[in-house]
Amino acid sequence: MKRILVTGKNGQLGWELQKALRPLGDVIALSREQLDLTDFQGIRRKVRETRPDIVVNTAGYTAVDQAEDHPEAARLINAIAPAVLAEEAKRIQALFIHYSTDYVFDGAKASPYVESDPTNPLNVYGRTKLEGEKAIEAIGGLYLIFRTSWLYALRGQNFVFSILRLARERDEVRVVDDQIGVPNWSRVIAEATAQVAAEAWRHIDASTFGDLKGIYHLSGAGAISWFQFAREIVNVAGDCNRTEGAQRPAGKIVNISTAEYSSRTTRPKYSVLSSAKLQRTFGVVPSRWDEQLRRAFSEPA
Repeated sequence: MKRILVTGKNGQLGWELQKALRPLGDVIALSREQLDLTDFQGIRRKVRETRPDIVVNTAGYTAVDQAEDHPEAARLINAIAPAVLAEEAKRIQALFIHYSTDYVFDGAKASPYVESDPTNPLNVYGRTKLEGEKAIEAIGGLYLIFRTSWLYALRGQNFVFSILRLARERDEVRVVDDQIGVPNWSRVIAEATAQVAAEAWRHIDASTFGDLKGIYHLSGAGAISWFQFAREIVNVAGDCNRTEGAQRPAGKIVNISTAEYSSRTTRPKYSVLSSAKLQRTFGVVPSRWDEQLRRAFSEPA
């Protein structure tokens, strides 16, 4: 039976992966308290103790605004820690799966980004995630890097819960309408990861794995703005009656420009990712963002 080490067990993606990966083997999921990603010797020790066949790194410094004030902390977790994990995975010939972001792009393109498009991150978060990608590629080994975007879950702190809370508390919720991307439910990303991991494992000892390793975009279909997403969140939550308590979100969602939104962090105006390479290589076709959202509010948490 395969041993699968998952970091960030309490995060949006780590939580879902524990269930999605279970059919593949014995899942060893570690929280931030169990695995400090700034303790590089501790990382090496844990991998050597568990000797996993697959390492899945979901942990990261994802607070985009805070990263501007704490660039070194973001770099430690988003760039150096993944490199250490990649080195240890390579040493024991384990499959290493890592997640990156649409924020490695600057948003200047007007059509979905493909993996070979030039990167040009606009903020610390994007730059540190890109540094992590490059480090993993340089180390080599058996690796898969999945870039995804606008990740959410129906647990923890994220855009979906923030919108629902604000729509209950306020008469008006102002949301940016000129940043375009694709929301992705963490369960769908976890299920796709498990599907890809199972297929990749079939090639793990074959020369053909060299054709599989690399960077893939893992994102649903469609494209919307944060404003459109917020409006749909409120509508779907009301229809499905899955809001906290009995109060239905009633606040009006109002569109504003990025210039009107108070933030010191520059974000790409357009960051839609094409998953065509993932589909060609592994046969994985992530569903549309709106289908994912309705499914998220309909299925048990």
